[in-house]
Amino acid sequence: MTYRFFTPAPPAAATGRTAQVYRQLRADFLGPLPTFQALSPVPEIQAATWVLMREALLAGDTSRVEREVVASIVSRANRCRFCVDSHATLLHALGEHDLAEVVARGGTPAQPRLAELTEWAAASRTPRDAGWSGRYGPELTGTLLAFHFINRIVSALLAPDLLPGGVQRFPAVRSVAGRLTARVARERKEPGRSLPLIGAAATADDPVGVAYAALRDAAAPGGDLLSAVARRTVAATVRWEDGRHPADAAAWATELTRDLPAADRVGTRIALLAAFAPGAISVGDVGLWRLSRPADEDLVRLVAYGAITATEHIAGALAPAFR
Repeated sequence: MTYRFFTPAPPAAATGRTAQVYRQLRADFLGPLPTFQALSPVPEIQAATWVLMREALLAGDTSRVEREVVASIVSRANRCRFCVDSHATLLHALGEHDLAEVVARGGTPAQPRLAELTEWAAASRTPRDAGWSGRYGPELTGTLLAFHFINRIVSALLAPDLLPGGVQRFPAVRSVAGRLTARVARERKEPGRSLPLIGAAATADDPVGVAYAALRDAAAPGGDLLSAVARRTVAATVRWEDGRHPADAAAWATELTRDLPAADRVGTRIALLAAFAPGAISVGDVGLWRLSRPADEDLVRLVAYGAITATEHIAGALAPAFR
């Protein structure tokens, strides 16, 4: 796995909350995956991301297959190839081999319930244009929001291949990897167990809503790295563009930031790309940003701000717990 702009500290060196997150990842998921290592420079964002993913995708009694389909389709809508491959592999782990490959190929499942979820998840990329809203429970809805955020983090900070040479794109490789992870994927996870990582009680009535609020509160302050006019530019663009994929993301971002003060342009550009086309953030963009903000922590905060701004646009169409 290649990290695009920095190499995080190895999990063995982790202390404090980051070490606790890694212990839970080993117990409940597939270990300290690159997504969470990339977030490790900002432990509160890393922890909140893990808590939301665990409580929405892994814990509770909603069908895990349904949740994996939602995660896969959101990832496809966001063009996050890394995440599409990951969740196709997890569908293999759940024994849904044919479904995994339908999803991986960009198809629609034959089962009516899964086809309905596919349509719902795909439309969430452009909620205003699609007249989209929420009509499912907290675990499916939380999975959808979690992956709108995670897809953007992954596409911004990680290379797109899950395995060397992109071999995870071969169905046989996904199938074998799924079989190797089947036991942990199929174990029931008790809701609420991760909430103490964000200072909440494990017995909270709505663990997914609590987790989403914590992620929003952890990621939104990254906007403080930008000026007020830059933040208004990001927020307004997210509203009016409504999740569309720019045809030429680099040129699009240049045009949107052209009239901003010089000191605001690169940070605003990175935040906008994080919201719409995170894979288009370039080494040059990050190099210019690091001239004034050299810390990995600040880059992660800025990317997370763009990602949560886009996610909040989608959450605005949902129940109050996710606003």
